[in-house]
Amino acid sequence: MVFSCGNRRKIHEPLADSGRTQRTETFLENLKALSDSNVYMFGHHDATVYGIGWEADYDNDSTVHQRSDVRTVCGDFPAVLSFDLGNIEHGDERNLDGVPFSRIRQEIIAHFDRGGMITLSWHLDNPLSGGTAWVADSLKETETHTVEAVLKGGRCHEQFLTWLDHVAEFLNSLETPYGVMVPVLFRPWHEHTGSWFWWGQDHCTTEQYKALWKLTVSRLKKQGVVNALYAYSPNIVDNQTKESLMERYPGDDLIDVIGYDQYCFASDGDTTAVAKYAADLDQSLTMICEAAKEHHKAVALTETGYEGIQTEDWWTHTLAPVLAKHPISYVLVWRNAHNKQGHFFAPYPGHSSSSDFVRFYNDPRTLFLKDVNALYLPK
Repeated sequence: MVFSCGNRRKIHEPLADSGRTQRTETFLENLKALSDSNVYMFGHHDATVYGIGWEADYDNDSTVHQRSDVRTVCGDFPAVLSFDLGNIEHGDERNLDGVPFSRIRQEIIAHFDRGGMITLSWHLDNPLSGGTAWVADSLKETETHTVEAVLKGGRCHEQFLTWLDHVAEFLNSLETPYGVMVPVLFRPWHEHTGSWFWWGQDHCTTEQYKALWKLTVSRLKKQGVVNALYAYSPNIVDNQTKESLMERYPGDDLIDVIGYDQYCFASDGDTTAVAKYAADLDQSLTMICEAAKEHHKAVALTETGYEGIQTEDWWTHTLAPVLAKHPISYVLVWRNAHNKQGHFFAPYPGHSSSSDFVRFYNDPRTLFLKDVNALYLPK
């Protein structure tokens, strides 16, 4: 897989003292400003490449950024688009959800041109076991040593460097036809306070996790990446404290955004479980916002949602009231799978929560694509 990027950015885009483009630094400052405001952007993973009952025509460029379930419901695109780089480590043409990387690149540039924000996650395979990012019970002993194996001196270190280079090649290819590098928020090594990924809590030491972050950022910078911000994104587990959330924080010199992931797990519209999610969300947002303020970072709810959205007023009666109490830059819900029944986190036409989502859209505190057009411009 080869991405064309050229060297025009070195001519057209000045670099800040950080070594990133000035536009990327401005993007960060505006995220911080949003984190200090009473409004926040709404985001949806894979929003423009598939949805309930449809998948984009990946061979037809005219369909780029033309459709999303969110847009069909409320008449506007999400302000934030999220995509995953899983499988890029192997040089594959498509990511782990079957979307061509060439199409993801097109969608990113189109969304940037319309003023929107892009964030990227990376569910990469396990280089030691050969398995997926998720930990298999039969391979737990192997998983425990994977981070150690990819660090300097480890048996998978050289292989891992090539994986990082594939990421760098993609990030370096995110250039508009008019020579502008598209700023993105890169969010690897997420949900590490759990243990379902091979980089999780039970599979490496605190120092190994921090070293993984240092290796990642330093390698990408060495490969010329000048358009990436980086997000630290633990998940919320029972009895979490601010100290445990930040225990593996790799340092202010590496991280630009502090966020976390927290989902609503409530089967069959269980109102008690939904209420518990809201209470836990409130408590967790308090901790993560305090941590971000202490470190002078932008803050976000980097993943959330309610699979199947089994409560009709979930958007305005569960999610929005909690978010209104906390200053965040954006909230992102997960994908609407076209090939997995019941696996969706945003409404689609005809869904029972669609009317409530329109009310959520009309809330003056929520920002969608039509509301953002200066993310990359100085205040």
